[in-house]
Amino acid sequence: MSPVLRESRILVTGHRGMVGSALVRRLQAGGYTNILTRSRTELDLLDQRAVQAFLAEEKPDYIFIAAARVGGIQANNIHRADFIYQNLMIEANLIHGAHLAGVQRLMFLGSSCIYPRDCAQPIREDALLTGPLEPTNEPYAIAKIAGIKLAESYNRQHGRQYISVMPTNLYGPNDNYDLANSHVLPALLRKAHEAKLRGDAEYTVWGTGRPMREFLYVDDLADACVFLMAQGYDGPLVNIGTGTDVTIRELAETVMQVVGFEGRIVFDDSKPDGTPRKLLDVSRLAGLGWTAKTALRDGIRLAYEAAPFHPKRAS
Repeated sequence: MSPVLRESRILVTGHRGMVGSALVRRLQAGGYTNILTRSRTELDLLDQRAVQAFLAEEKPDYIFIAAARVGGIQANNIHRADFIYQNLMIEANLIHGAHLAGVQRLMFLGSSCIYPRDCAQPIREDALLTGPLEPTNEPYAIAKIAGIKLAESYNRQHGRQYISVMPTNLYGPNDNYDLANSHVLPALLRKAHEAKLRGDAEYTVWGTGRPMREFLYVDDLADACVFLMAQGYDGPLVNIGTGTDVTIRELAETVMQVVGFEGRIVFDDSKPDGTPRKLLDVSRLAGLGWTAKTALRDGIRLAYEAAPFHPKRAS
């Protein structure tokens, strides 16, 4: 980043979550000490008046919106109203509040689930709004699409520089390992670890194992976000990913190897697979000069070592 940005006030919302904490780590590693954070108890992002008052008083120069209500297939499908309402409120309060406070630069973090369920692979940014969404996470996706359009609208009407980035499936330190609400990779890590501890002969994976997914280590995401903000990027939305994907079967096998579980995988095909494939086209980001650095196996090892149930952390 430029020296000017190092001296600026940088607000990271959701700083205790996986993405927000990675952003804070990346900023601190780069020597940016004027980082502004608030916990949920200190600032309720669902409270419009509280958010506007906070932004008016603190007047950050840059905002990273990493706060969101997130979860896996089961959580998205069951808590549909919570996911659409809370995410709409969080992004609307922050983006409108930022505008009222005169904040010129802001980054909104979306999700690759904004893209149609069945679109050409790899998915280009211009695939947005070209087809039906995956039904299991449609409310969450619609909320994120609204956030993108909200940022675009403030840019066009008010000349702001509010950019949106679309991360692929993320994993890493401070991930959610609650099996009722977690995404696929942390769920597999926990299942494999517990199966190993119990001495099980097998562990169960939801679905058929055939869907293909792309995974990005969260510290790579944070690096890309800081890179874009530092470059002064103010163009259209940008995909952030690795540009490569694996089947869920391949992912489960890699998790087994990292954890050291020597049993077999059982696929429960009564459970939903979700989108058949979801690989992002990352050529726009690569053209700007950034590519992911962490290989999947290395990232899974780092995530496992950082997990609260890892033997070294639990002892």
